[in-house]
Amino acid sequence: MFILELTYTAPLERIEALLPAHIAWLEQHYATGAFLASGRKVPRDGGVIIAVAESRSAIEALAATDPFAQAGATEYRITEFLPTTTGPDLASHRQTLPA
Repeated sequence: MFILELTYTAPLERIEALLPAHIAWLEQHYATGAFLASGRKVPRDGGVIIAVAESRSAIEALAATDPFAQAGATEYRITEFLPTTTGPDLASHRQTLPA
């Protein structure tokens, strides 16, 4: 599982112009099951996406397709973690620690 932290590198006017394409991109990856949750940071200087993928390289490639990233309007910080404890809705994503 991955936490994708977006930090805007462009003015909010540019972000707003790109937002419809970014939302369509999010919806596409919710439909495939890659994204579990997302939203704006407070204060509004970026956003956060919780995602699942087979590997870090796969999630990096996915992040590169974000219209925000393609327009140079955001930077990504990607953190991988092992969800060993979850709520019931995320039970299928629980992992055990390697031995």
